[in-house]
Amino acid sequence: MAAALLGDGPTTISNIPRLNDIYTFSNVIRGTGTEVQFDEFNNMLTIDPRSLNLAEASYDLVRKMRASFYMLGALLGRVGHARVSLPGGCAWGPRPVNLHLEGLKALGAEIEMDGGYVVAKATGGRLQGGSFLMEPSSVGATVNLVLAASTARGKSVLHNCAIEPDVVVLCKALASMGAQIEGIGTHTLVIHGVDSLHAAKLANAPDRIETGTFMIAAAMHPDSEVTLTGTDPSDLGYFTEVFMKTGAKVSIDGSTIGIKAPNRIQAVSIKTQVYPGFPTDLQAQWATMLTLADGTASVTDTIYTDRFSYVPELVRLGADLHVEGNMVMVKGPNTLNGASVMSTDLRASMSLVMAAMVAQGTSEVLRVYHLDRGYETLELKLNKVGAKITRSKDQ
Repeated sequence: MAAALLGDGPTTISNIPRLNDIYTFSNVIRGTGTEVQFDEFNNMLTIDPRSLNLAEASYDLVRKMRASFYMLGALLGRVGHARVSLPGGCAWGPRPVNLHLEGLKALGAEIEMDGGYVVAKATGGRLQGGSFLMEPSSVGATVNLVLAASTARGKSVLHNCAIEPDVVVLCKALASMGAQIEGIGTHTLVIHGVDSLHAAKLANAPDRIETGTFMIAAAMHPDSEVTLTGTDPSDLGYFTEVFMKTGAKVSIDGSTIGIKAPNRIQAVSIKTQVYPGFPTDLQAQWATMLTLADGTASVTDTIYTDRFSYVPELVRLGADLHVEGNMVMVKGPNTLNGASVMSTDLRASMSLVMAAMVAQGTSEVLRVYHLDRGYETLELKLNKVGAKITRSKDQ
């Protein structure tokens, strides 16, 4: 969506889910004067930046969604200046944006802070290009720098880039719009800036985190068989290999994944890593599955060290977990019982829904508006395979 701002006309993006984050970011983009149309029935988004007349993203919108900070690179690439609020998003973890800012400076941007806003400009209206090493590797910084560098005057070389599928899809989308990017899918990207990009028809990738979430959820129901369609199994990295160690069976046929749950889940410890390692966005779901597994296992998050807000809520349901620094130890199997629980972020919300599905009795999961940021029509999909979930209007 941010890349579409760099085109010379209306860009269409297919396979767009009806998520709150899509609506939020659409409004962020509309705030620049850009025309955005969302065909919800066909999951098609059209973005026409020809009417863009304000290079700004306000705090009121950016605070709701951290990825709105991508407007900084997109606007610098489009008009050579930007005023973007520091980001918000899920309420956990220190996630500084210094890499974004230092990288943009290396490409020639002048950056100042003004009352919680980042004010950036390029001399003469275009960045010069340059070289930058990301330490550590960062998806967000890679995205912002690639967006900004695509229309720089000269060459940019970005080292230690993130290679997550999200980044690869973005780079391929920009290439289809005329960007000159070498090394897509590797840790070094060489970008030869071009004068402008053209509009294009783009296709959004399936969400690998949604896929992994449903795979884990399926494994939590002994001997069940679940089929997931519209996936991209190659985007899962090492996750599938680790997942099968639980005893679950996986069959892959093109974009379809079949899951056969084990009768008894084997306890498997994991440690989150950058792609293609185990995703941090699946650790809460994995810990939830381990509450039913035979034995004790650990979940260690090396990406974000305090992403365990779900633990006390799972304990309320009867789980045996305790946090040690950036690790949670899970002892199973536990018999979970229904209770009222409260979520604090997107993945924590999902973990509590998964636990409630296997708990005895009825559970109430509060603050589920987080779910709608990352899972489209979740209860409808889960109810199709046997769950019993209803949503209260005030949730």
